[in-house]
Amino acid sequence: MKVKNLLSKAMTVVLSAAVLLGSSQTPMVFASVSESNNSAVYDAQNSDDWLHAKGSKLYDKNGNEVWLTGVNWFGFNCTESVFHGLWSVELRSAIKDIADHGFNLLRIPVSTELLYSWMIGKPKADVNVNWYANPGLIKPDGSKMNSMEIFDRTMELCKEYGIKVMVDVHSPDSNNSGHNYELWYGKAMTNGTMVTTDIWIDTWVWLANKFKNDDTLIAADLKNEPHGKRGYAKEEPHNIAKWDDTMDENNWRYAAQRCGNAILEVNPNILIVVEGIEQTPKAGYTYADADKWQSSDVYNGAWWGGNLRRAKEYPIDLGQNQSQLVYSPHDYGPLVSDQTWFHKDFTEQSLLDDYWYDSWAYLGKENIAPLLIGEWGGTLDGKDNEKWLNLLANYMVKNRISHTFWCLNPNSGDTGGLLQYDFKTWDVAKYNLVKSTLWQNGQGKFIGLDHQIPLGNNGISLNEHYGNQ
Repeated sequence: MKVKNLLSKAMTVVLSAAVLLGSSQTPMVFASVSESNNSAVYDAQNSDDWLHAKGSKLYDKNGNEVWLTGVNWFGFNCTESVFHGLWSVELRSAIKDIADHGFNLLRIPVSTELLYSWMIGKPKADVNVNWYANPGLIKPDGSKMNSMEIFDRTMELCKEYGIKVMVDVHSPDSNNSGHNYELWYGKAMTNGTMVTTDIWIDTWVWLANKFKNDDTLIAADLKNEPHGKRGYAKEEPHNIAKWDDTMDENNWRYAAQRCGNAILEVNPNILIVVEGIEQTPKAGYTYADADKWQSSDVYNGAWWGGNLRRAKEYPIDLGQNQSQLVYSPHDYGPLVSDQTWFHKDFTEQSLLDDYWYDSWAYLGKENIAPLLIGEWGGTLDGKDNEKWLNLLANYMVKNRISHTFWCLNPNSGDTGGLLQYDFKTWDVAKYNLVKSTLWQNGQGKFIGLDHQIPLGNNGISLNEHYGNQ
């Protein structure tokens, strides 16, 4: 089965590099601006927005159902170690714009290498930021914020504007095409340190502990798109992500359980978000069985991270914290990579029959666990890709499936983004499609996930929505 092309996602295009070069002049130094007089925004006691699952739905502390409808903004996962676009836009205005457009969740891809650098106290200082455009990222002593300080500032701004955050470990190393790597371990960092499963878990636990009293960080997406195909070799490969009942290091189910439970030991309130894999054996087969050339007899394929077929037989076990589990498939259209289920006049029902239901939709329909489609997106081509976008959008709305759209960035090679290359101007047609999937009330107000703080200028808080202020 084909996978996303090598220009996808985090690849920085030439135009972006040109913008970077154009903004590398020595900035003027500004005093740190006054950010907000809303003291509640920064109150560490404001930590009442944690979520939990019952069946296939997510609820707040009061038992009210919530719907996470967000967007991805990448860059912290890349060699830049900071959001792409900060070479031209101001962080505050960008976060405000996301909130004003109604996204109540921001999925932030990072790398284990980035988290490790923060954990050991050596965050990257030389980051690609237009300091002239971002005086708020210059400290009172005139020094510039490093990558971790900019992330912390992002968390503060998200809280101020009513946005919740889901961090996603996108790759082991800081790499603009790191999503192409199959596993959560086995890549060397820039300093030569090998990312191991233990380091991956340790960095997650460190991050969860850092924000355990701040419900802005509401969810942990443990690893982006574990994948890999069995292949035709006689011996079972160890460089693919599999899902079974073993304790093998490349068993994604076992690794996700270990990591999820370790995180929950320091913060039992955070949502543990577990993606699928790429390939699972059909009934009667195991990963010891070689694939067959040009045959689908042995394995069921899927998008990277999209295969959750085995979560029914071998579910993720979080013990007493099972209420914090969310499954998260990724799904794309034919312009990312052509698939057999697009080789017809496809409909919602045919997509369910041919792929969606058995791969992931059953988890919601059979009330097993909540779903959050962590990535979906693509270009509006007026043809099959746009048709697929609308069908999935309608399905998510009808079934109130949480999601984060891929992506805000314009420099995603196989999908494009919601923004144009100035990182300020919105693609109106694409946004209008996504807007239909955002949580809104009958008056068209966007509904946030914070009980107190409304979502931007065009939204309301959870208390306001449910009338329990």
